[in-house]
Amino acid sequence: MSVVCQNLKYLRKQKGWTQQEFADKLGIKRSLLGAYEEERAEPRTEVLEQVSDMFRVTIDDLLRRDLGSQKDNFLEKRRQQKLGSSRQSITFVPVKAAAGYLAGYNDEEFIEELNTFTLPMLGAGDYRAFEIAGDSMLPVTSGSVIVCHKVDGWEEIKNNETYVVVTARGGIVFKRIVKSNRSKSKITLVSDNNQFEPYAVEMEDVLELWQSDAIVSKSNQQSRMSVNHLADMVSQLQDQVSMLKKKIKD
Repeated sequence: MSVVCQNLKYLRKQKGWTQQEFADKLGIKRSLLGAYEEERAEPRTEVLEQVSDMFRVTIDDLLRRDLGSQKDNFLEKRRQQKLGSSRQSITFVPVKAAAGYLAGYNDEEFIEELNTFTLPMLGAGDYRAFEIAGDSMLPVTSGSVIVCHKVDGWEEIKNNETYVVVTARGGIVFKRIVKSNRSKSKITLVSDNNQFEPYAVEMEDVLELWQSDAIVSKSNQQSRMSVNHLADMVSQLQDQVSMLKKKIKD
C-alpha cells in the first residue's frame, strides 16, 4: 500500500473525521479522497501541503514515513515532545475561534490545531494569547492580543491585576479582577473603561484564568480617547475600586 495514501487514512481516523469531513477541510470531493485512500490516485502537491499544515508534519514524512506503524500514536508522541520542550510556545486564540474554544479549551487536539508564535521578551513556558474585541478595556483597543500564563484557582489571583477570564456563560473576557476579602467563591470583574459596570462571577463558573503578561497591538491602532479623557477615566476607576473595597470590608 502506498505510504502517503496510508498516512492520509491514518491521520483522518486519528481525528475521528469521516471522509466527507476531511474532504471538506481539504476543499476536494469525497470521491477523490476515497481514491487517494484506496490508492486509485496519488494526492496532488497542493493537497499534501494542506495536510502538512493541518497536522504539522513534513511532506517528506507523509511521502516516506509510515506514521501508523509507530509504536506510539504519532500525534500523541508529537504532543509529548511539545510538552517536554523547554522552548517557549504561545498558542493563539483569535476572536473567530472563541466559540470553539469554549467547547475545546480542554481538548488537546483542538489546542494543537491553533496557531502558535513566540515573543523574545518572554521566557520558556506554555502561554496562551487571546484576541479581544470591544472597548471595555480602553486604552487597550479592540483587536489587541493579550499574551497570558495559566493561573490555577483563587489563591493565585493577584488583586486588581488584569486577566483573561473564560466562563461558559460570559465567554472569553479581558478584565481586571478584584478579590473579596470575605469569600473565595466569587470574583468581581472590572473594566478599565468606566462606561462598563463591574460584575461578579462565581468561581465555580470559571473554566480558566489567564494572567496577562504582554499586550500586542497593531502599529496603526490608536485609542479613541484623549489624554484628558484617559486621566479622568483612571481617576474614576480608582474611585470605583476604593468603593468596591469599602463594600467588601463592610
